[in-house]
Amino acid sequence: MKCPKCGSEHAYQDGSLWICPECAHEWNPETAGDAGADDSAVKDANGNVLADGDTVTVIKDLKVKGSSLVVKGGTKVKNIKLTDGANGHNIACKIDGIGAMDLKSEFVKKA
Repeated sequence: MKCPKCGSEHAYQDGSLWICPECAHEWNPETAGDAGADDSAVKDANGNVLADGDTVTVIKDLKVKGSSLVVKGGTKVKNIKLTDGANGHNIACKIDGIGAMDLKSEFVKKA
């Protein structure tokens, strides 16, 4: 069985639950249809649900991979788009002075 959160094939069963060792997600396949909608929601660092077009604020300095640029904490990012990006980067956006990039929702808060 594959993990519904990250797609890992290394999930294992522990009692009535399945556990993913890669992302630590636990789920019950019998109730996965009921809880699937809640688990698929993208949430910010404070647990607020994000949606396409929201404005978010970066909560800490983030290095831009492959360059010497840094996205400073407190930077506002407007008009985000939610994606199923690789490596947990589930927000696509444009940042003034840097350009298009992907962010992880755990490093932003809803503005």
